[in-house]
Amino acid sequence: MPNQRLTQTQRQELKLSPQQIQLMKLLQLPLIELEQRIKEEMEINPALEDSHENDYDDNEPTVEEPADDNGENDDYNDDEVNFSKDDEFDISDYLSEEDRDDYSYRLQTNNYSSDDDPYEAPIANEETFQDYLQQQLAYHDLNEKQLEIGQYIIGNLDDNGYLSRPIPNIVDDMLFSMNISTTEEEVAEVLSIVQQLDPPGIAARNLQECLMIQLQRLQEENPYNDYSLSVTIVRDFFEEFTKKHYDKIAKKLEVSNRELKAALDEILKLNPKPADASSSGTKNIHYITPDFFVFVRDGQVELSLDGRNAPELHISKQYLKMLEEFSSSKDSRNKQEAVQFVKQKIDAAKWFIDAINQRQSTLYVTMKAIVDIQKEYFLTGDETKLKPMILKDVADKVGLDISTISRVANSKYVQTPYGTFLLKFFFSEGITNVEGEEVSTREIKKILKDAVDNEDKANPMTDEQLMLVLKEKGYPIARRTVAKYREQLGIPVGRMRKKM
Repeated sequence: MPNQRLTQTQRQELKLSPQQIQLMKLLQLPLIELEQRIKEEMEINPALEDSHENDYDDNEPTVEEPADDNGENDDYNDDEVNFSKDDEFDISDYLSEEDRDDYSYRLQTNNYSSDDDPYEAPIANEETFQDYLQQQLAYHDLNEKQLEIGQYIIGNLDDNGYLSRPIPNIVDDMLFSMNISTTEEEVAEVLSIVQQLDPPGIAARNLQECLMIQLQRLQEENPYNDYSLSVTIVRDFFEEFTKKHYDKIAKKLEVSNRELKAALDEILKLNPKPADASSSGTKNIHYITPDFFVFVRDGQVELSLDGRNAPELHISKQYLKMLEEFSSSKDSRNKQEAVQFVKQKIDAAKWFIDAINQRQSTLYVTMKAIVDIQKEYFLTGDETKLKPMILKDVADKVGLDISTISRVANSKYVQTPYGTFLLKFFFSEGITNVEGEEVSTREIKKILKDAVDNEDKANPMTDEQLMLVLKEKGYPIARRTVAKYREQLGIPVGRMRKKM
């Protein structure tokens, strides 16, 4: 028998408690998602209540203070509650000072009887973009197999209306997932029918095909207009067109700049994202709800937090009374299980309320630090006044971990007199100018953007020329850094900015 040895090792591990994990999750939620999360928590935990929920109903029953009976004081007093020997908690831990003093609280009530029909909110029946296309497809004379292929193609269109799934893969998909045997030729034939649907350009496999479909549709609908030059450019000189090598196109086609410009104008009128042309109402409008508000009054910057970040949550007094009654009753297995259940719900509610309060405090101190660092910007609204600031700067100022600051800055918005911004907007690295001062890279990007906006579009500046412009303004940075900032701003290279 082999020798067995027992060894003992010691190691340190850092583990987050469930409460810390809950706080981290709440901290990164924006305001709208936080409200939804609170509603979910209140649904699963009846011990958690919103103070405003029952304020509208003044007729709800209240629990009155019991009168003395035979000289015995039965008042709701947490100091006189009797516990069994197995109880390992103090009822006073679950009662706040307000709970102990205020006995005229309202209870949550059900205003429906068993005879009432349950109300179900109506569900909006909104036509999707796929429904819109399938309705059109149904008007074509297709057999059952072709119709299923067409529906599968429509179901695989992306948000822009393109078919990114290759035809051979569609053949395999239909065989394995739908048990429909087909060929590439059959799929291609149905695809050409789908491409005839509205909006023009739908189900194209790439941008070139999308533009060609739209040009051919225009030629069919407007036979008296000549789109032949535009078709030739897209079909035979698409690479040159995308790179804006207009001189090469004009030379090879032997056309004047005026003729070329007219043809390019027709191409630029086309829609590169045909799904956006849908009028079926499928596009969602996203509204930004700021978590913070910054005001400037009498030369001072004032900060406030949206009140919905700190809802008035409290532990249900009905549950507290239930806990008292169960704890003071005679011991039984059922009573003990009831006590444990109520305790768990109350503990969970307390943890959630503490996490919400801590979230509010963390949000405020973080934003206050950002306002203090970027005070000059908030007073003027001038982006060039933004100071270099990274997560560590804010973390050091408020005494929190960098990961905590990151969670706050990643998804929160602030409304200012100059617009509504994501908190990440105020963070940037810094470089040193010719005077030895540290300036924000955002200031350099602002100057770079202004230079591009004011350039001659017929002869746009190269990165080398932009580098010289910045150097003249006191920002000696390399050409590759200019290219990096230009890409971060979403500005194409000079050749792509050229306009005829």
